[in-house]
Amino acid sequence: MRRCYLQKKDFWKGFGAAFVLLAVIYFGGQFLAQMNIALPFGMSNTAKIRQIEEMLDTYYVEDYDKELAEELMYTGLVAGVGDPYTYYLSADSLAEQVEKNSGHFVGIGVEIYAGDDGYIVVSSVTPGGPAEAAGILAEDKITEVDGESITGKTAADVSALVKGEEGTDVTLTIFRESTGEVLEKTVTRQDIQVQTVSWRMMDDNIGYISITNFRENTYNQFKEALDTLEAEGMEKLVLDLRNNTGGLVKSAHEIGEELLPEGIMVYTMDKEGNREDTLCDDVYNDVPMVVLVNGNSASAAEILAGAIQDTGRGELIGTTTFGKGLVQRLFTLPDGSGLNVTIQKYYTPNGTSIHGVGITPDYEVELPEEYAQQTNIPAEADTQLQKAVEVLSEKNI
Repeated sequence: MRRCYLQKKDFWKGFGAAFVLLAVIYFGGQFLAQMNIALPFGMSNTAKIRQIEEMLDTYYVEDYDKELAEELMYTGLVAGVGDPYTYYLSADSLAEQVEKNSGHFVGIGVEIYAGDDGYIVVSSVTPGGPAEAAGILAEDKITEVDGESITGKTAADVSALVKGEEGTDVTLTIFRESTGEVLEKTVTRQDIQVQTVSWRMMDDNIGYISITNFRENTYNQFKEALDTLEAEGMEKLVLDLRNNTGGLVKSAHEIGEELLPEGIMVYTMDKEGNREDTLCDDVYNDVPMVVLVNGNSASAAEILAGAIQDTGRGELIGTTTFGKGLVQRLFTLPDGSGLNVTIQKYYTPNGTSIHGVGITPDYEVELPEEYAQQTNIPAEADTQLQKAVEVLSEKNI
């Protein structure tokens, strides 16, 4: 009987202890919640978001834009990956990017990217566009848009701020590191038909083709340039990819088909190690050529330049390229927003990954300091172009 009594006593002691613990948890939790102290228990993502929204609705002293807060939540989620090329786009930003890739958009005519120092940097300026007319240069760093600081914003965020209706103005505050100046530039948004290719015939039947970006209409423009120069008697070619920040790999491949011999132009590897080869056929224009590159030659421009160098089709002249060896895919979500996701790393035909390193040109040539950040350089001051002509003069035809 003694043993039975002890078992009952232990049971009621355990029950009482459990009851007290539950009471402490409930009433103590209520107290801690009032004191804004978190309980050490997990919660689902959905529940956490709902609780944060309820607390903001209940306690935040001002009104706030719930739609903007939600968009920034998605932006922050994707930014947590830590890759500047993987980012969330609102429906408006996605529509803008699709429009931009088409080669026709309303804007001020600049390409931008997120620099390592947190600034949003102008990588190239559309020739003849409103930004060029306002005096904005490549490498200018944007600090404010219409008086609003862009600290902490992505390149997509800043692009959305700059976007607007045709004929309206936007004021950019920029820091020009080369001179130490802080400048304000007011630019009128325009309907821009992007001409990504320009060309001319130089002395000694040397053709010159410049490609500033790879859009859906770039190949047609390039083919027109190549055919026109050939009709004018072109014997050698300078291909200028300086300040070309990339764009559609498809367009770069189409141009590669015109200039590269049969074989691999580029290959990619995904996270599972799956390899995909992009090939060129055996029909191509074998005109002797050289390629101009610089630190703003990136992505698809590096794919084309790297293939030309690796296959021996031409030498690279200028300075080391940017070093973006990643491929992105743009996904559209059901609500019209999107994700730009890095899905592959790419390699030149010789198996070189240039990400974070860039491509070293065959001839390292700097521009004069006063022209280092400009896109329109007088021929007499363009030391890189002069070197290109020199190298081509030594090629037999």
